[in-house]
Amino acid sequence: MSTLQSLQILLVDDNQHMRAITSAILQSAGIRKIRECGDGSAALEILRDHPIDLAIVDFNMFPLDGVEFTRLVRNSPDSGNPYLPIVMMTGHSEKSRVVEARDAGVTEFVVKPITARAILERINVVIYRPRPFVKTEGYFGPCRRRTDTTHYRGPMRRSTDQVEPAAEGASSAA
Repeated sequence: MSTLQSLQILLVDDNQHMRAITSAILQSAGIRKIRECGDGSAALEILRDHPIDLAIVDFNMFPLDGVEFTRLVRNSPDSGNPYLPIVMMTGHSEKSRVVEARDAGVTEFVVKPITARAILERINVVIYRPRPFVKTEGYFGPCRRRTDTTHYRGPMRRSTDQVEPAAEGASSAA
């Protein structure tokens, strides 16, 4: 884990106790460059002034929550790093929350109460197995597909996909 020593982490959570726990986990892995703050707007200020390699943010904060923070990092014209890996933490693991975070452009997701293993696994995934970024009219962020689909031969996945015409001369003999 010595490669983690050089990481500069931004830790954003409105609960100071949660920040202390998460910071202790990061420090136990050798990470020493940790900047902390209590909400998304303060985090945006830190991003403007400091080079950050990865952000760990809470879902539910005021006045700017983790989802809106992520949207601004990904889509704001003055974002210093729209490709910043963002790990979302939350005590609410309902599918709607996970989908909302994913659709905002969150890179990874971890449910509280967090464990050292869960946090460090997410960090390793964003460092050693980064997903390519996708830009469409309604989304910018890491590819939401997590599996290798190079051998996928099934039906088209989107309603906008064009169906390829049948090969010339092909028939459906029974």
